[in-house]
Amino acid sequence: MPAPRPRPISEYLPRFQNVAQSSHYLVKFALPSDQSSDGLRSFLRRKGVNDRFVGEDAGLLCSDAVLPGSALASINTTGDYQGLIERFAHTRNFTQVNFEFYVDTDYKSLKFLEHWVEYIAGASTADASSDTYHFRIRYPKEYKSNDTRVVKFERDYNRFLEYRFIGLFPISLNSTRVSYKG
Repeated sequence: MPAPRPRPISEYLPRFQNVAQSSHYLVKFALPSDQSSDGLRSFLRRKGVNDRFVGEDAGLLCSDAVLPGSALASINTTGDYQGLIERFAHTRNFTQVNFEFYVDTDYKSLKFLEHWVEYIAGASTADASSDTYHFRIRYPKEYKSNDTRVVKFERDYNRFLEYRFIGLFPISLNSTRVSYKG
């Protein structure tokens, strides 16, 4: 191996000035289309979240998106060769995607996610005088977003990378902090 030679910083600067920025992205939700008045879009409209908010504003209020990584699951096999344990990959697993949202003054982003989860759970609409409560989870085709996209782009808008998620739906909503702190 030859000895390292000194190089001027001007040789390295173009490499570091041409790195992708992670702060330019857009999230677009495409909810399943309603086949009846009992669909997700109709349910959200009744709860005060209109289609325009979901299509245009909800993605803009996403303050942070963590895209899924992947890992290979493996299995160890013994006995094929004397004294050796071999490891083989068998499945590619993906982690969950995570989104964080700003809450607007009308609380529409919070309502959008809360009511989407409420729709999935199919909560009972029993009368208020009754102390019974039940839920029936809806069928996946009724609540899954089959075309959610995260578009990551550069400042010049000429280069972009698009992630498309099929079958996306909220699994959990983290706590929302309310405090007197600034």
